[in-house]
Amino acid sequence: MYELMVESQFDSAHNLRGYEGPCESLHGHTYRVQVCYSGAQLDECGMLIDFKRLKSALNDIICHLDHCYLNDLPEFKEINPTAENIAKTICESMQAAVGDGISKVSVWETPTSCATYFCLERNKS
Repeated sequence: MYELMVESQFDSAHNLRGYEGPCESLHGHTYRVQVCYSGAQLDECGMLIDFKRLKSALNDIICHLDHCYLNDLPEFKEINPTAENIAKTICESMQAAVGDGISKVSVWETPTSCATYFCLERNKS
């Protein structure tokens, strides 16, 4: 099994609805995002997937999230924009862009705190 990882970051603001504490107030983060792609078969060039394709897909998603108030985005109207929910949302967007090889997405809110969503459904059968 092979695993590739690409990384990016974005700056956004949010607040947590229904949360009692400092995070219920508007605040921002510089989020760091890592996306992993897994698979067993390499193509004729010896690649699992082209890094350029992964980076491009992630960049498109990051552009949508960067410098905005996350609570205003359609994907966070009903759920809080927590690191956990951001990771799942990025996973689903990456799967739509490059297929089901996306295995996990990690989102850091701070340099020492991250949430990881494991999104490889095909291994559950």
